[in-house]
Amino acid sequence: MHFRKLIPFTLLAAVAVTPVVANAETPIAGVPPQLQQQAQQLTQQLPAMQQAQLQQLLQPLPQPLPQLLPPVFPNNLDGWIHNAQYVMAQRGIPGSYDGIHRNIMRESGGNPRAINLTDSNAARGIPSKGLMQVIDPTFRTYHVDGTSWDIYDPVANIAAACNYAAHRYGTIDRVFSAY
Repeated sequence: MHFRKLIPFTLLAAVAVTPVVANAETPIAGVPPQLQQQAQQLTQQLPAMQQAQLQQLLQPLPQPLPQLLPPVFPNNLDGWIHNAQYVMAQRGIPGSYDGIHRNIMRESGGNPRAINLTDSNAARGIPSKGLMQVIDPTFRTYHVDGTSWDIYDPVANIAAACNYAAHRYGTIDRVFSAY
């Protein structure tokens, strides 16, 4: 199950383990700022009886609840790199922000839909694709669990390229030219 599908339940849980807020302007403890409005709306909609039952059910869960949620990253180059690093760190794949960014800018200029139709790989019918200009066989071989199987997905592309570089060079940080 994807963590993002758990967000409504976790948000509801965060609301349930906190007392009903009399003033809607008061932040609800344990709820990230970007989810405060939704949490306050849920608080107002949940009947008192159900709120009490849910509170009893959730009290033994670990606290604070936001630590149970995966981080949320912006949908831009900076966010894609940080998201890939988050996934890579869970699997022991090395790669610094600067090393990843340097290679992205050289390979695709930051365009996740980039495709090279003129290099030696393309001449063999296997063009390099995505932010890190990975070919399909390399992407499939070094795909990182927990990421998309779409080679154009920025996070999956970065993670697979860094996994390949880790196996071949020790880390993406040692890559300074086409790889």
